Amino acid sequence: MRPYTPPAHPFLDVVYSDAQLLVLDKPSGLLTVPGRDPSHKDSLASRAQQDYPDALIVHRLDMDTSGLVVMARGAEIHRQLSGLFQNRRVEKRYVARVWGEPGQDEGEVDLPLICDWPNRPRQKVCFDSGKASLTRWRKLAGDGQTALLELLPITGRSHQLRVHMQAMGHPILGDPFYAHPEAQGAASRLLLHAQELGFEHPALGHPMHFFCDAGPAFEWPTE
Repeated sequence: MRPYTPPAHPFLDVVYSDAQLLVLDKPSGLLTVPGRDPSHKDSLASRAQQDYPDALIVHRLDMDTSGLVVMARGAEIHRQLSGLFQNRRVEKRYVARVWGEPGQDEGEVDLPLICDWPNRPRQKVCFDSGKASLTRWRKLAGDGQTALLELLPITGRSHQLRVHMQAMGHPILGDPFYAHPEAQGAASRLLLHAQELGFEHPALGHPMHFFCDAGPAFEWPTE
């Protein structure tokens, strides 16, 4: 088990809040919800609940992934927001820096995924019993050695983007589970960030769109 040393600053980065929901920027290295081990008690959810006791998790990001997370305030809004995610009525866009550069400018990965039980929480491609999983991608920049990609998960399987990028032959830099040693060592953290979220506000009824900058590790030098 890897040591759990979640970042302490900022303790809680609130992108948006109202009476119905919160949108938070989760740092890499922080669990979305508490783990079973007592040493994994600290999480985005437990931090948020200190200031917003009615806050409930609607969806999750991997511990190593950074970016936007929505929390509902109260059971009814939680039900409505959960329905939006389940019915794929939420726009989710990620950015990732990957090993190598795809030869095409865009494409998709359509590979079924299942938990690799002897090695959990790792996932794997399985054509016999895996669940349908689809990721669309677009190249934003590249230099032959690494590339910056925009990733759109059409489905929401555990570790989907990480496994699909590995399957493409372009693992995400800094990935401790799926990157080969050289790609893992190319970054101090997993370079995967949930950058944009869009959905209809369940109480107000108007469209909401949130953007969260990925930070300097994802920036591409310009001439």
